[in-house]
Amino acid sequence: MLESLGFRVIEAADGLEALAKAHMHTVDLVLMDCQMPNLDGYAAARQWRERERRLGLPRTPIVALTANAFEDDIRKSREAGMDAHLSKPYTRSQLREQMRQWLYRDETLS
Repeated sequence: MLESLGFRVIEAADGLEALAKAHMHTVDLVLMDCQMPNLDGYAAARQWRERERRLGLPRTPIVALTANAFEDDIRKSREAGMDAHLSKPYTRSQLREQMRQWLYRDETLS
């Protein structure tokens, strides 16, 4: 879906790989699956935020992707340092809206 919206995608199989790729690439936004092997999305987001603080990097928006949509799940995502929460299954339109919100605040994403 992201590629069909015109975005370049860097994929990671788990939280450890996502953090490793953060050292190799500059990204504009992270879509963080909360349920991943080896290091879940909550722990990965905490470590991402810690790296930003330690290195004085600007805050990268992190959007939680999860099948869990209860208030406690949203709170847990926010406490881990994520900026938004997108529940699965999500539509192309919902994904486009998240991208617009975090990347194109004053522009229209078609």
